[in-house]
Amino acid sequence: MPAVTVKGMTCNHCRMSVTKALESLPGVTGVNVDLLSGKASYDANPPLDPAVVKKAIEKIGFEVVG
Repeated sequence: MPAVTVKGMTCNHCRMSVTKALESLPGVTGVNVDLLSGKASYDANPPLDPAVVKKAIEKIGFEVVG
């Protein structure tokens, strides 16, 4: 399961925003965003370019750091 680290999430609303951003990408399912660790994991079929994931998260105001 691919994962990225998201910087800047501070509350449940932030977690839900990242979840919705990832779920809006084509083929993405099984999104899990952990507020404490900052990790966002997801399943994608077909696999997504990491740049697409990064762009979707940064578009809503967060930074992807891994």
